[in-house]
Amino acid sequence: QVQLVESGGGLVQPGGSLRLSCAASGNIFRINKWGWYRQYPGKQREAVATILSGGTTSYAASVKGRFTISRDNAKTSVSLQMNSLKPEDTAVYYCYLHQTWDYWGQGTQVTVSS
Repeated sequence: QVQLVESGGGLVQPGGSLRLSCAASGNIFRINKWGWYRQYPGKQREAVATILSGGTTSYAASVKGRFTISRDNAKTSVSLQMNSLKPEDTAVYYCYLHQTWDYWGQGTQVTVSS
């Protein structure tokens, strides 16, 4: 089993920045993919940013150029640096990883409001 613990959500004004972090623990042997997803009320979860084991990253068009996903050297944690935040970035953000199966964090609320 793998456990994911997220941190870093909160309230920020439009144009501000937040950094989300996610640490994995448990039976980690080969993580194929990390990702950050978000979910709006009543909507399906959507991919925000992903990073593969080889380091290839991808971003949703709505966040490209504003968000950056990164992974630590030990490859047991991942972060999402969010800059130039907009009210439409308000959502619950989930950390995700794939290692044989899919694992999800508990979610952290990000609210962008003045």
